[in-house]
Amino acid sequence: MRITTARLLLREYEPGDLTALLACHADPRAREFYGPEEAQPDQVRELLRTFETWASERPRRNYQLAIALGADAAALVGSAGLRQAGLQAGTADLGLELAPGWWGRGFATEAGSALLNFGFGRLGLDTIRGLTISANTRVAALVRRLRFEHVAEHPGAAWMSERGWTETEWRLTRERWTFR
Repeated sequence: MRITTARLLLREYEPGDLTALLACHADPRAREFYGPEEAQPDQVRELLRTFETWASERPRRNYQLAIALGADAAALVGSAGLRQAGLQAGTADLGLELAPGWWGRGFATEAGSALLNFGFGRLGLDTIRGLTISANTRVAALVRRLRFEHVAEHPGAAWMSERGWTETEWRLTRERWTFR
């Protein structure tokens, strides 16, 4: 599965993506918003295996795609996904992250827009949700640009609560989304 934009290619994960994924999770700027286990190399390896498993499931309920720069499908800059498993029909959770070296260039908005078009268009979703960490203002700005509406604040995991952070829930409906 491939989704192309003006500057990006969203594609299935491949075993060769492990090095870039490990580098992203090891960067202190990204690790700030990960739980203690999420940045561990073994956990990142397991994450990649999970993404590869999702790609082979039929019917497919979860999409987690590598974000590659342009036609060079090997230049991994991030990850974006829609996950429907365990949710009400017509609903998915959005996940999107960029390696810190690629922040501030509009890639997250571009990849997010493409994934939302895919979700509301090809998958026929009615609602896409997002969960963010209250302290992650960059992601909050991103979901607002993508037209998500704030729903609620929830207590986060223990490591988040220890920092005084909560989990912020966002929602975007098909009616509110403007295909781009």
